[in-house]
Amino acid sequence: MHPEFKSYLQKLLKAKDCQETEVIQSLWSGYGKISRFQLYGSAYGSVVVKQIRLEKVKTHPRGWNTDISHQRKVKSYKVETNWYKNFNKNCSVDCRTPQFLGSLSQEQKQWIVLEDLDHFFPLRKEYLQLTEVKLCLRWLAHFHATFLNKSPNGLWKIGTYWHLATRPEEFNKMELSPLKDKAKRIDDLLNNCQYQTLVHGDAKVANFCFSQNEKQVAAVDFQYVGGGCGMKDVAYLIGSCLTSEECQKYEKEILNFYFDVLKNLCLNSMSLEEYEKLEQEWRKLHPFAVADFMRFMKGWMPNHKKVNSYTEEKVNEVLKILNPQQ
Repeated sequence: MHPEFKSYLQKLLKAKDCQETEVIQSLWSGYGKISRFQLYGSAYGSVVVKQIRLEKVKTHPRGWNTDISHQRKVKSYKVETNWYKNFNKNCSVDCRTPQFLGSLSQEQKQWIVLEDLDHFFPLRKEYLQLTEVKLCLRWLAHFHATFLNKSPNGLWKIGTYWHLATRPEEFNKMELSPLKDKAKRIDDLLNNCQYQTLVHGDAKVANFCFSQNEKQVAAVDFQYVGGGCGMKDVAYLIGSCLTSEECQKYEKEILNFYFDVLKNLCLNSMSLEEYEKLEQEWRKLHPFAVADFMRFMKGWMPNHKKVNSYTEEKVNEVLKILNPQQ
């Protein structure tokens, strides 16, 4: 353990001693790790620490170890730290996140100290039943309502890890196609929608933690939080936890559920007429959010299981809207 960090952690949490007991996961592309630390003589039995190395790494799971990729990663960790310092406290129990306890930076090393969610949310899942999807959708609706019309100061101006301006390499790798031709138009429509919120930016099932009774969820990993249309999170979540067939079968029910929750929350701060304009705009943008993510996938890993008959149907729907004469 880094001696300065150990001293910082013990002082921060008034612990007599601390010990790294488990590596929960390595960070993407070798930028560090997430670990659990046991604390002795502290009010906190354990905490989770995100340990980040900001120097450029030489390896990448898919060979994207370029300067663009590196700068995106460096910014993402700065964004996440800023999120926890300045925005995270606004999240209610209905869009639960880990409590931010502190952070330390030293040259090319950085540590973010967070509440250990395993005490209350010990379960992780890969695929979800519809009832579990709705728990995550409820979280997203509360999150989007909380940050509706909030400026993403210190975060990504445009949230999500796949947005076009930060992914020129993947875009250039795309084969020529109608989707590639319309990528900028799709991006513009999403970025310039009237009703903006903060999006989680990486709302896959792996970033949701479930309570033991499976009635509550919390979310982690805020590297790509920023401004945008809430449909980006919804579309990405659905694609991460359901099969193509399930997406087709449940899409209407999923969207109706999300907007029912969002409506009840938004009516606390806006008129019904205004909310209906928001819902109308976002519903129309749902297929565009799917198509936008497919633009990234088809440059990054075109044979991925997330590229499927459901997503192709959404892409074709968007292309017909943008090319009505065809």
